[in-house]
Amino acid sequence: MIEFAHDQPRWRQVAEVMRARIADGTYPPRSRIPSLIQIQGEFGIAGATAQKVLRQLRDEGLTYTEAGLGSFVAEPPVTPES
Repeated sequence: MIEFAHDQPRWRQVAEVMRARIADGTYPPRSRIPSLIQIQGEFGIAGATAQKVLRQLRDEGLTYTEAGLGSFVAEPPVTPES
C-alpha cells in the first residue's frame, strides 16, 4: 500500500501510480490492468474511488474497457515521423 499525501485526493494519487506503470511498461499495451477489486485491495481505497481512477485513465485515452472482460492498456498513439 502506498503512503498517501494529504494535499491531494487519493484517486489522483492512485491514478498517477497507474499512469507510471503504463508508461514504464509494467502494464504493456493490450494487457489487462488490475480489476476494481484488485485496485481496492492494493491501495486500500473504496470501490467508488477505484472506479474514479479507472474512469480517469479511460478518459485520458490510456485504457479502454471491454464489457465482461475488464480494462486494458490502450496502444500508444502513433506519431508521424518528421
